[in-house]
Amino acid sequence: MGQQQRPNSEDKKVVTLGRVLQTLREEDNVDVLIDTTINYLQAEFDYSLIWIGFYDRLDHRILGKGGIVPTGDINFLKQRIFLNPGDLLEQVVIQLRPIGVPDLRQETRAGEWRKAAANFNIRGTLIFPIRYRDRCFGVVMLGSLQWGISPQPEEKARLSMLLGGLAASLNQIETDWNRQRTKRPDEPLFRILEQLRSTRTILQRLETVVAETHQFVAPTRTSIYWFERERRYFWRRMSNRASGSFGDAVTKASGITVQESGGFYNALVADQMVSIGEAHSSLKADITSRLLQRLGVRSLLAAPIRLGDELLGFLAVEGNEPRIWKEEEKNYLRGAAQLIAMFSPIEEMEVTVEQTKQDRMLTAEIASAITSEEDWQKTLKICAEQLTTRLQVDRFLVLLFDPDQKHFEICFQTQPVNRRPIVSQTGGKDSSQTLPSLSDVDWQLLERSPEAVAIEDLSTDLKLLGFRNAFLEAGVRSLLTCNTSLKRPLTGLLIVTSENPRTWTSAEREIFRVVSQQIGLIINQRRLIGQLDRQQKSYQSLQWGLTTMQQAFSLEHIEKAALQSIATMLQAPVAALVSWSPRSKEGRILTTDVSNYQFAIDSNFIVPIRSDELIQEALASDGLLVKDVTNISPATRSWISGPGISEIMVMPLQTAPEHEPTGVAIVAKGTGSWPNSALPMFGLLTSQLAWLRRYKMLIDSLSEEREELQCLNWYKHRLIADLARQYLQPPQIELVEDLSRQGAVKELRQPAGRFHSSPAIKNSKDLLTKQDSRHGGLAIYIYSMLANEQWKIGYRELENGKVLSDDGIEDEDSEKNSIAASFASTKDSIRLTSLLLRSLDRIDPAIKQKRIWAQIHDTEGEKALTTNLSKKLDIVKIELVIHEILMAACDRVRTGGRIDIWCRQLGHESRGYGEEELSPSHSHHYPPDRFIELSVTDDGAIDPVLIAELQQAPSDDLVPSTLDKPPGLHLRICQSIVRQMAGELNFYQIDDGRVLSRLLIPLRD
Repeated sequence: MGQQQRPNSEDKKVVTLGRVLQTLREEDNVDVLIDTTINYLQAEFDYSLIWIGFYDRLDHRILGKGGIVPTGDINFLKQRIFLNPGDLLEQVVIQLRPIGVPDLRQETRAGEWRKAAANFNIRGTLIFPIRYRDRCFGVVMLGSLQWGISPQPEEKARLSMLLGGLAASLNQIETDWNRQRTKRPDEPLFRILEQLRSTRTILQRLETVVAETHQFVAPTRTSIYWFERERRYFWRRMSNRASGSFGDAVTKASGITVQESGGFYNALVADQMVSIGEAHSSLKADITSRLLQRLGVRSLLAAPIRLGDELLGFLAVEGNEPRIWKEEEKNYLRGAAQLIAMFSPIEEMEVTVEQTKQDRMLTAEIASAITSEEDWQKTLKICAEQLTTRLQVDRFLVLLFDPDQKHFEICFQTQPVNRRPIVSQTGGKDSSQTLPSLSDVDWQLLERSPEAVAIEDLSTDLKLLGFRNAFLEAGVRSLLTCNTSLKRPLTGLLIVTSENPRTWTSAEREIFRVVSQQIGLIINQRRLIGQLDRQQKSYQSLQWGLTTMQQAFSLEHIEKAALQSIATMLQAPVAALVSWSPRSKEGRILTTDVSNYQFAIDSNFIVPIRSDELIQEALASDGLLVKDVTNISPATRSWISGPGISEIMVMPLQTAPEHEPTGVAIVAKGTGSWPNSALPMFGLLTSQLAWLRRYKMLIDSLSEEREELQCLNWYKHRLIADLARQYLQPPQIELVEDLSRQGAVKELRQPAGRFHSSPAIKNSKDLLTKQDSRHGGLAIYIYSMLANEQWKIGYRELENGKVLSDDGIEDEDSEKNSIAASFASTKDSIRLTSLLLRSLDRIDPAIKQKRIWAQIHDTEGEKALTTNLSKKLDIVKIELVIHEILMAACDRVRTGGRIDIWCRQLGHESRGYGEEELSPSHSHHYPPDRFIELSVTDDGAIDPVLIAELQQAPSDDLVPSTLDKPPGLHLRICQSIVRQMAGELNFYQIDDGRVLSRLLIPLRD
């Protein structure tokens, strides 16, 4: 406030503020700090009210420390003001922000200050927090007789610096005061270290620790308890209240057992301090009361004495009255306990060194026994004798995990003469030689633990629950176990046991760990030998099965050989095969020979493939399917009827994803599990069986089809020839055969004006016309066709009057060359119009019967229709293909329908419709340059599956198809014929629902 400040220069203000801040930093008297602050505010600012109050966090109140008022009565400024929710002072204390009040007399949130402001006539008021970082030490209230004051920025800066310096000094004073009143554990610990240099015996050192501890904590009694591992109890080794000397206290000290202490012992083992004081305990209530009663005290603070992972004892301070233990006392006690742990092993060092030598000799002897050529049982016996002597244990067991049977096999164990061996309590087969598997928690514990796992009291410990009943039955109360292959998957366990609860030292656990790893070499060697034997047998079964299957001639022999090999490989009592033909609804069952009816599978049962749940689940699964017989349906159980079968394994016989499966292989077993090492070979053998069955079925099907086609072709060929001979006499037959060899048969059917002048031709015409003109002409045509039939369809290029085969090599048959050359020379080219009209004439009866509207269109203005088809093409077969296309369209079209034939000429680069390029095998040495496109559209209905299979042939030849019977069969044959002539034939369903049959006929110059 410019009007309230005294006319001081800026330099003078800064100097004055600096002196005040220096005083605040150097002064450690709170009253001086308050007076200095009030004097500076009174001298540098023109405020009628100045009040300083300190904040009491515990009682949430402000303690007035003084100031100035207009009336001069400062008693009100020394009062204690309690803070209420919503008060201005509470807002400043909590938010740590200054607040301005225009008129303090009218402020309802001012509390007691509202009445005081009325008495002092204080209006405009500023309230500032005295804060250091996020902590509030008090408030400063500055009041004026004027209404609504607003300090200038320069005033705010000076006030902020002043109050910040005051808060920093108050914080330093409080810190120093707390430090002085707090106990410092480092000082007695340093004194203990200094005194340890002059002491020689362990008892003198323990006496020093007890004396310093008792002086620092000041309890009723300070004691050191030592832990006896063999008998599992704590005995008081040192105490400040023992009668006589400290040495006598060793024999007269009392103790507490682990069983009595309960959770107290577990806390010490876990390296936790135990604090029992007034209204607080780190233990459960029942354990706390029992422990205090046993020790005869009402408060207790105990710190474990641990050397590494081994519990040596604990340092305790005990009180006869309830007491709140301070944090510095706990820190000191933990430090003192660690000091004891550091010097306590000195007296046992010689014993430890000697024991280390013995342990080294023990491991060396065991290693020597392992590397010898002796029997592994004898080696384990040597290891057992030496380890039981060293650890003073009763039993020695070596367990080997069987992954197939999911249990532990007791492959070796020793026990006292008057004790029974440990046996499983499951009562199963060979129970005396096995122990059940462990839970996931125990399994992970043994696999992940870097050392041996110790159980001090099996009756109370929850580890190894799978072995618990068997061990307790044998009298075991404590044990030590270790994975024989640490940090690797669990394959074996080494266990030593004791009939009494005991604690295992770190040295005992370490020597046991080393021996267990050495024995792990024996177990691993035995396991590898067993795996090798099982794999060898599986490979022998696989090799025998594959060899037998390859040498078998019939499908049944192949299946029997595969099933026998599978049963031997998986050590299964029975193996079966349910097989069927593609798209079949029923399957037959083939099984291996079964000597035990307990594992019988009904081979006479007809399996409904589509309704049997097991078959459908196997086909839907991705590979191997394992099922418990209790989970299969009653219908399936009717043919898997053996009561001894507990589990089955099923794998479908499928060669490729696009091929339909043709069977499933089924293997059944009784007890135990499947040998995992043989499962990959089972899958391989099943896959080979599937492929062999497929190849055999394909070969049989194709051979049968080939034989049928050969017979059919011979029959039709001979029948047509015989039909022709019925209309010709022997002289005419000889004449036609002679003319066929000359290539002049076609001229016999021409009009008289077109005959050659050869007398032979004229005589032949006279002779042949004696026959019925109609029948004779037909007979001549049929006979000439049979004589010159081309069995291989395609181009027959002529070079110098000789015939070239499809691969371009000259045909060596001179007679054939002569006949073909003369016959080819008589073949004239034909216009496309004539070819289409002849084809329409052929289907004229069908068109008239169904009243079909048929028309030919030329998209190029009859240019395409006038195209001549080369004589190099097989015109007869092209005509038959067009006839087949038109007949199929007639069959599809409903009565009164429509058929359109569209013609146009295309280049090789514009064939369209996305067809693939002609492969070399279809192009006959070089592709054609131009094509004639015939597009036949009709409004008939067609099976979409037929169109799909005509465009892309089915990948599985064994599956029934629409191409196996007409019309699909005939259209597929036409596609093949056209493709061999370097053309294409495809079928489509266009957008308006019509069917498009598109034929590309190659053109040659």
